[in-house]
Amino acid sequence: MDDVMAMSEAAVPGQAASRQGCLLVVGTPIGNLGDLSPRAAEAFRRADAICCEDTRVTSKLLAHIGVERPLIRCDENVIASRAPGLVERMLDGDVLAYASDAGMPGISDPGQVLVDAARAEGVPVEVVPGPVACATALVASGIPCDHFFFEGFLPRKTAERERRLRQLAAVPGALLFYESPHRAVATLESIAKVFPAREAALCRELTKLHEEVVRCSTPALYEEMAAREQIKGEIVIVVAPPTEEELAACSAEYACDVARDDASGQDPDAALRADIKAALEAGEPASAIAKRLSQRYSRRRREVYALVLELQQ
Repeated sequence: MDDVMAMSEAAVPGQAASRQGCLLVVGTPIGNLGDLSPRAAEAFRRADAICCEDTRVTSKLLAHIGVERPLIRCDENVIASRAPGLVERMLDGDVLAYASDAGMPGISDPGQVLVDAARAEGVPVEVVPGPVACATALVASGIPCDHFFFEGFLPRKTAERERRLRQLAAVPGALLFYESPHRAVATLESIAKVFPAREAALCRELTKLHEEVVRCSTPALYEEMAAREQIKGEIVIVVAPPTEEELAACSAEYACDVARDDASGQDPDAALRADIKAALEAGEPASAIAKRLSQRYSRRRREVYALVLELQQ
């Protein structure tokens, strides 16, 4: 009788425990749909709605596993402005999933903004691991991977790109870069200029039918890719670690570059300031900007945060 009473009380509207919302950060395949894990598929089924970079890409993935859910576009242009409303939904009990176009959200991906916003308001964040293009390329390249540094995308302008590469010359490990097909040759040219004695690998179409890994010296890699009429697919470039002799030489050269810039009055933080301004104009929170760009530019977060506050004013 007591059990019946308890069941009746639980069935009364308003008596049930409120539902807790959360953010599911879901890793997705970088090419082969067979790499989607059962846990990732279950996360999509569990979600009330799915935030994504491109609704067309995510809709194809959902169709593959037979899931239909409302899709919310959250690319880099709108995610900062939409994050507060999405956090409110989760605080009200909704379960939202976030998926990038490929790979792990947050790695060279705007999803980090939503993760920061959710954690700032105490919303539980659950990460569902999945494939990562940079790690896959590093292993596929055969380049020593005891130590490595993931840079993401290099600056588009040649001078800024080569300056950043010189800054990375002293990193005692492999360097990993993402690049788009139409900028790959220009980036390889800069890499060959700054690291002429190193080997590098260009990895494209990873996990797909036409996967390709080309590894050779940086000048030879640039020449081979420049000779092609067209390069297709998303690209990861892996540059081998420096030798001890190169480390010493690069450190001395970088010191000279810094001194020369100081003498000429050039702003060594010009690229960083430009990225901060763009992020502020997009409405990205100051703390999120500092976290993201401190990683990209290998700077202390508090230094970048100070620049953010300066430019905000």
